[in-house]
Amino acid sequence: MNVKDTLTYGDIAEIPELLAKFSTRAGEIKRLALRSEDKTVYLVGRGSSGTATLFAKYIWETYAGTIVNFIHPHSIFEAKRPLNFKGQAVWAFSQSGRSQDIVACLERLQKWGAKGVAVTNEPDLKNNPLARLAGRHILLSSSKEVPVAATKSFELQLWAVLWAAQAWTGCFGDRDFKNAAAAAAQAVGENYGGDKLIAELKRAHMLGFVGRGPFNAVAEDSALKFREMAKAHALGYSAAEFLHGPVGAFSSRDLVFLFSPSHRVPEDILKVKQALKARGTPYHVVKPGALKAPFNCIPVDIRMKKLALRLALAKGLNPDNPAGLNKVTQTF
Repeated sequence: MNVKDTLTYGDIAEIPELLAKFSTRAGEIKRLALRSEDKTVYLVGRGSSGTATLFAKYIWETYAGTIVNFIHPHSIFEAKRPLNFKGQAVWAFSQSGRSQDIVACLERLQKWGAKGVAVTNEPDLKNNPLARLAGRHILLSSSKEVPVAATKSFELQLWAVLWAAQAWTGCFGDRDFKNAAAAAAQAVGENYGGDKLIAELKRAHMLGFVGRGPFNAVAEDSALKFREMAKAHALGYSAAEFLHGPVGAFSSRDLVFLFSPSHRVPEDILKVKQALKARGTPYHVVKPGALKAPFNCIPVDIRMKKLALRLALAKGLNPDNPAGLNKVTQTF
């Protein structure tokens, strides 16, 4: 199967246009981007949507003066006493808006006084219980995502996070968003690493993805896409966490991607590089180009998603519908 014949590629190819379309209605974000009075936000999500909440934590705490807390649904369901969420803002991320545990979690939190914001890719409220429940709905797009692995919806979640930061503090400029959409279009057209990198990926027993700050989220979701699409044993880490033990599992048979937030590789990524060299572990440094941080996460993430797609096809797998996986995963 040719890359461009896959549904996954079709979704990836849509990303630049969908980013631009979202930007035309970004004015809505100012009304919907809820924070508590003390500028705190609670986040909940699973899978790629959960990884998007990690990106939100880095962006909102770094650029928007907003403290971000993560909700773990199990503790909410098992709470022996009601928790005081009065006046707290809870953002629930779900591609479909139909993840039962996320819906149930938000429902309980709202009963305890929270105000909800749903971030989904489902425009039909009849099929979107999360958006109906929250009452505030940030719609990512009206373009349905069919393949199992989230590609365009994940990029749009990152985009919504950036626009929320902009709505709160004006920390970015319109040019930043336009440049990022243009860089996304360029990334879609690239054949990153060529056949040589695909051959390295096929030989590797285990794949690692290491990033710092917002690129930690890119690392986590890249690993998820390689697991989903290409049946690869792949794990994502922050640079600090990787050195606190996980590096010990990597050998000369593996391959690690190191995400640098700038052309000049920062000290913590250099430390990971040195640790890998000492172990004889092959690594690949991924640099973001000239685009401004944190917007440079967008094209880098697209390159990784296309790379996972290409690897899946090189291994004779169906990246659109991997065996044993579903688009909407119910864990409740």
